[in-house]
Amino acid sequence: MPESSVPPDADEIKAVVDEALHGLELDFDEVAKVLNFADSELSQLQTPETTYYVLGSYRDPYIRRLRTVENELNKRLSAYAFVMGDLQEIGLDRLPEFRVRFHLLAAYADYLVGVYEQDGGGEITELGKISETPYFDKSYVLPRDYCWMTGKNFDGKADVVGAAMAIYCNDDLSDDEKTDKLESLAAEAQESGIEVSEEALIDAVDEREEDDTVSYSWVHLNEFRLFELHDRCQPWVEESELRGSVDIVPTPSRHPDWEE
Repeated sequence: MPESSVPPDADEIKAVVDEALHGLELDFDEVAKVLNFADSELSQLQTPETTYYVLGSYRDPYIRRLRTVENELNKRLSAYAFVMGDLQEIGLDRLPEFRVRFHLLAAYADYLVGVYEQDGGGEITELGKISETPYFDKSYVLPRDYCWMTGKNFDGKADVVGAAMAIYCNDDLSDDEKTDKLESLAAEAQESGIEVSEEALIDAVDEREEDDTVSYSWVHLNEFRLFELHDRCQPWVEESELRGSVDIVPTPSRHPDWEE
């Protein structure tokens, strides 16, 4: 490999790969492929632009919402938002390439933004990674229909509809019990200052297709709650609200807090 093609931060790149692979040694060809990937893809993350690594499912229909967030971030002046799937592969047949690519991109991006609509799929593995050091401080999550377990935490329509969907998806409840709980939920929301009626909640639930409902395990709710307590979680219900939820992610005019 020509010496000129070796990036000046090759030692930093090696450190990231070592962390991803827990010290597993690469052969010469693998090192060359990693450095080629760095020269091609990481160089775009080392410009004055603010970079956003967007995480989420590539499956239909979730990919559409992933692209929505990517596009909204790219509308910002001096911003570059991307998803891993659009970048070249490294070609590490022997090694877990996803881990290497994820850690390299996450280490060099200014912010990581996760879009969540389910508790299965590869994006949940990514959630576990960004909720830990060293990526937590620069990560934000946008979970659909998420709300914490108590009405005291209701903070708008998204939280209330999320709770309504949880009631709707509970197979242990009869139809009458679901109706009663939706009525109580609407009353509790109104007491919290959120103007939403029982009829509006029922309409929101009915508008969803059976395969378009969202439910999260207790583990995932806890991860979202951690981000929420750090003011880096913005729930959403409809795609129009997802566009607005991107506002929680710092703009290029703001210096990344994790660098301070």
